[in-house]
Amino acid sequence: MTAYLITNVSVLGAAPTDLLIRDGVVAETGTGLAAPDAVVVNGTGLVALPGLVDLHTHLREPGREDAETVETGSRAAALGGYTAVCAMANTSPVADTAGVVEQVWRLGREAGLVDVQPIGAVTVGLAGERLAELGAMADSAARVRIFSDDGHCVADPRLMRRALEYVKAFDGIVAQHAEEPRLTEGAQMHEGEVATRLGLTGWPAVAEEAIIARDVLLAEHVGSRLHVCHVSTAGSVGVLRQAKARGVQVTAEVTPHHLLLTDEKAATYDPVYKVNPPLRTAADIAALRTALAEGIIDIVATDHAPHAVEDKECEWAYARPGMLGLETALSIALDVLGPQWDLIAERMSRAPARIAGLAEHGHDPAPGAPANLTLVDPAARRTVEPTELASRSRNTPYARMTLPGRIVATFLRGVATVLDGKAVQ
Repeated sequence: MTAYLITNVSVLGAAPTDLLIRDGVVAETGTGLAAPDAVVVNGTGLVALPGLVDLHTHLREPGREDAETVETGSRAAALGGYTAVCAMANTSPVADTAGVVEQVWRLGREAGLVDVQPIGAVTVGLAGERLAELGAMADSAARVRIFSDDGHCVADPRLMRRALEYVKAFDGIVAQHAEEPRLTEGAQMHEGEVATRLGLTGWPAVAEEAIIARDVLLAEHVGSRLHVCHVSTAGSVGVLRQAKARGVQVTAEVTPHHLLLTDEKAATYDPVYKVNPPLRTAADIAALRTALAEGIIDIVATDHAPHAVEDKECEWAYARPGMLGLETALSIALDVLGPQWDLIAERMSRAPARIAGLAEHGHDPAPGAPANLTLVDPAARRTVEPTELASRSRNTPYARMTLPGRIVATFLRGVATVLDGKAVQ
């Protein structure tokens, strides 16, 4: 295995030091290190972070390889500074059996660019009618610990309770897509002034908040772990704040786009801004940013949702919801949070790794730690060009925006997957 000597790099914004990576771990740190057999990486001006971990990625394979594959999504993740991603279950066939989750897991291992941890479906076929093979998926080679019908809400409270009870046996988590479906029939965007002006059916904030309120009560009653996907409203933050104050085992995520983009973007009728849950208001964004800084929202998760051209370049009403996120997430976090490196490491690496139970990830670069890390140039600025993205799809809402930060290198267990801003494989 190739050894690497990263010189003069700042670990989480601290004073510059050297990092020697050997045999998959950070072997040594300090100034003036020497290793004649190591490849030298000049870290001057760069910041070293623990490799990023995404708890919410859509890799589309199996079934929609025209939009993304495990390999192309893994490459996009590595270029975004990620060393692990959790792949959502809404594939075709749905990842609701041990066979399908093992297929995704093995495809990730074959790609070798990031650790791909499958998320299993809560219900068979995401239909919300009966529980999927939760135990079989947990006992499979993929060792699934997170279960989600993301894209669909587990709307039946009895079924949700059963799922929460079931996963307790192996310390699993149910990750809920919080959307009361009877309140969002025909909804096209956030319910508010902009929707009224555009003549589009509104998606009320209470559709999200009601499910979160119900589910934290169920999780509290059962004594199980609940994770709330893509929180998007100020009201949801209030529910989570109260639940955490009571000691409920609930964690939550926010996406980069819900931290930056408002429902005003829909005024262009450009389907690239159609997403589930929808873009909300400036007041919601302010509440989400505060909650993220305080830890009421635990993590940033991309909800990377690639789509084929025909599913996005069409009329708004017929477009599929979703945006790309892996290759721009750290830049959005820098734009929103500024260079608060310890906070960024906590929200984008340590906390998601803890929630997902990924023991090898989320470790700050230090002697003996697994060498899963990323080097970022905080002074760089880059303009997002969709044709230059590694993803097979092009539905980025940040096209031609200039964003702060550039991923210079990513290492997965000491193997360079990105060097000088380019994928190694």
